[in-house]
Amino acid sequence: MKDDQHRITYPSLLRFFIPLSFSATLVTLSHVIINSTLARAQNPAMVIASYSIALSFFGILEKCVVIFRQSSSALVRDRVSYRAMFSVSAYILGAVLAISLIIAHTEIGKWIFTYAFGVKEELLQPTLNAYQVLLFVTVFSGIRCFYQGIIIYHLRTKWMTIMMLVRIAMMMVIAFIVLKKGWVNQGVVGAYIFLFGMAVEALVSGLEGRFLAKQLPEKQPEHTIETQSQIFLFYRPLLMASLIAVLINPSINATLGWSEKGAVAVAAFAVAASVTQLFMSFTSYMHQIAINFYRKDPQKVLRVTAVLGLIPSVSLLCISFTPAGEWILTSVMGVKGELFKESLITLRFFVFLALLFPFLDFLNGMLILSKRTHILMISQTGNLLTTLSVLGILLYVAPQIGGVIGIAAMASGVLMELLVVLWFRPMNLDHINQANKGVRAV
Repeated sequence: MKDDQHRITYPSLLRFFIPLSFSATLVTLSHVIINSTLARAQNPAMVIASYSIALSFFGILEKCVVIFRQSSSALVRDRVSYRAMFSVSAYILGAVLAISLIIAHTEIGKWIFTYAFGVKEELLQPTLNAYQVLLFVTVFSGIRCFYQGIIIYHLRTKWMTIMMLVRIAMMMVIAFIVLKKGWVNQGVVGAYIFLFGMAVEALVSGLEGRFLAKQLPEKQPEHTIETQSQIFLFYRPLLMASLIAVLINPSINATLGWSEKGAVAVAAFAVAASVTQLFMSFTSYMHQIAINFYRKDPQKVLRVTAVLGLIPSVSLLCISFTPAGEWILTSVMGVKGELFKESLITLRFFVFLALLFPFLDFLNGMLILSKRTHILMISQTGNLLTTLSVLGILLYVAPQIGGVIGIAAMASGVLMELLVVLWFRPMNLDHINQANKGVRAV
């Protein structure tokens, strides 16, 4: 598919973006299904805890394969680049699976969960059992992300929503069966629900993605991505940036635990973050607008980005400062008492993060488009260092503000990341044109 084959209009941009944003929102629903199922166990706290801890570690290694989506969307333009990307993805997926198996079935895993995650002895084996299933989710996640990048490049984003609906339907069926049979006794049940859902999503992604890949030309003369080393050059900084980002949330939670009323601060931050994520997920694919459309019509893309990027912050502003926020926290989420007050205050500060994030994601897409992924590693490092600095300062001067410490530090880090990205002029058309001619812009 050549870039000039589709005339860019505002409706076409929305037809591309809306299914992506809807599918991202549905991801949140899929995790709600699992947690709601596990909550019906005889000892829900232990069951949910074992699954959640295993899931948090799974998420670290899954970062290595999730970025297949951006990579294949940006690099696969013909069958030559498709085969190179496929080979690199297979190598990485195999390496991640091997590492995961070693961790899950040796003393290394016990050490990680005991000392890095603070898992108690009675919870250790159930957590390991859940992780031993979740590691196979990584395989299916890698497959679906690889083919989703191809699907997104071909503008067939309706398939993203279809995949998520199929995944959720499968998860609901499995959840119904395990509840009917009374099998909800360990966190590993949640892992199996997740595994079946992801497997079905990977199947649908693979079928559509392979169909589109067969339509690619053998070689596009103007596309210079041909070798595995070129793929690795693009992929490696994305991976490092993702792994740096993994450190931010644990750092915030650890710091909040040292604040006054630490447990309330951690819980308030988690509650406010979960509400915010529902709105921010709407713009979590802003980078794909940049990758797929900016070169075709920059002005239209910037206008659409400006409008869509304001939706999460405006929505969150309306909710957190009106009775709607109180209703969501109390009636929907069941938050009461002191935790409700702390959560509401923290939620209001999350408006700043919701304002910054969509535009940062778009600019990151511009860097991916210009093949300057090494800058993402620099900006993410700036984010982490700023977050840690603000955490330390606020914990020292204002430990009583609780969950606000977390969001103030997180928003400061994202602001620093945004400023670093802007410093490198991500929307410079010369950089983008050079990158598309095979010259790495610096």
